[in-house]
Amino acid sequence: MIELTNVTKIYGGTKAAVDHLNLTIDDGQILAYIGPNGAGKSTTLKMMTGIISSTEGTIKINGYDISKEPLEAKKQFGFVPDSPDMFLRLKGIEYLNFMADIYEVPEEVRDERINKYAEKFEMTKALGDKILSYSHGMRQKIVLMGALMHNPSVWILDEPLTGLDPKSSYALKEMMKEHAAAGNTVIFSTHVLEVAEKLCDKVAIINHGTLVYNGTLEELKETNEGSLEEIFLKLTGGITE
Repeated sequence: MIELTNVTKIYGGTKAAVDHLNLTIDDGQILAYIGPNGAGKSTTLKMMTGIISSTEGTIKINGYDISKEPLEAKKQFGFVPDSPDMFLRLKGIEYLNFMADIYEVPEEVRDERINKYAEKFEMTKALGDKILSYSHGMRQKIVLMGALMHNPSVWILDEPLTGLDPKSSYALKEMMKEHAAAGNTVIFSTHVLEVAEKLCDKVAIINHGTLVYNGTLEELKETNEGSLEEIFLKLTGGITE
């Protein structure tokens, strides 16, 4: 479960990248976090994970406050950032073992998970190569595998499908569904409305740092005219009435 209460992030003393955001993602839910470029999506996710601190407000992950209990809170989630370009000089297997070491995953358990995810994402033969040699999609896969090494109950994913081939994209979407069905929590940001429509239980739409909608897609369509794309553009100022 993720709880954000009155969360605000101000840069440069005046500009609010995220403005008094209140959002709860319950266990068993997949929430799509959508909005235009620069709307505040990545800033929100980085505050959730403790990469950056909020100016005000509280963020709790499974009941743990990310600012007051950072280590316990960070054990609760796996995070995939918007860029997979990290630890490039490590081999894929070295990176996965590094992530497993951080989260104190026993060797027999990590080996099983590494084999499972490597097979699912067709990365088995690439694990001995340096991440520097990987394509963007392969880097995305290895970062995703690393985020899941400790089997976290909360998944926080920033544009996780970007760069994935169709088979891996399908595999990840099925994993997200299975994870939520088991009573866990998933939040992912996306620009692809069709993905949100097919995959999520709820959507939260942010624009200029402010939450402009939070609920189901069915409720959104019932209270607005037009296609999902047209509704989104109206809510975010892309088109006028």
